[in-house]
Amino acid sequence: MSGSERKLRDVAELRVLAHPVRMRLRQALYERGTATATELAEMIGESPANCSWHLRQLAKYGFVEETGGGSGRNRPWRPVAHTLSWGDSDEPGDVAAASDELSAMVYEQEFAALRDWQAWRRTDPPEWQDAANFAQSVTWLTAEELAELNDALTAIAVRAQERLRDPSKRPPGARRVRIFASAVPAAPLPSS
Repeated sequence: MSGSERKLRDVAELRVLAHPVRMRLRQALYERGTATATELAEMIGESPANCSWHLRQLAKYGFVEETGGGSGRNRPWRPVAHTLSWGDSDEPGDVAAASDELSAMVYEQEFAALRDWQAWRRTDPPEWQDAANFAQSVTWLTAEELAELNDALTAIAVRAQERLRDPSKRPPGARRVRIFASAVPAAPLPSS
């Protein structure tokens, strides 16, 4: 599959992603490029049998795939690289609930990773400490400007996406870097 955008609009596919083990498996695969259930089990601290079962669930919905070769827990898997989107305003109730659950898990995962980085960042070499940053701002935008800003943030976040699936495209000295940006209204509209 290509790196194109995939809109998630099915409750089952949203729920399959909204599982902590599956989230960790996908991250580990993006880190490694390819790995067996046994290798992934060592990386994320789960049993090979559990990893194998969750990989099959992810594959059922097209989020990971077998690379071919191997058998049983020694079959190599790889992520299917694509940008995922969900949470549109026109989602029906059950889809919206599953979408919100997945969003909440992603937010918690990203905030936990940011807290972890804050705890160990001073152990990194100075050039990595200085290169890392975050930005915070409140401004006034129209809905169209907010959409434009989010499109630009997404383009920045996915510009090196090919490096996720193909480790040979990672330049020497490259590290996994978490990119999480959100541009959302700062308060609800006043009721009239």
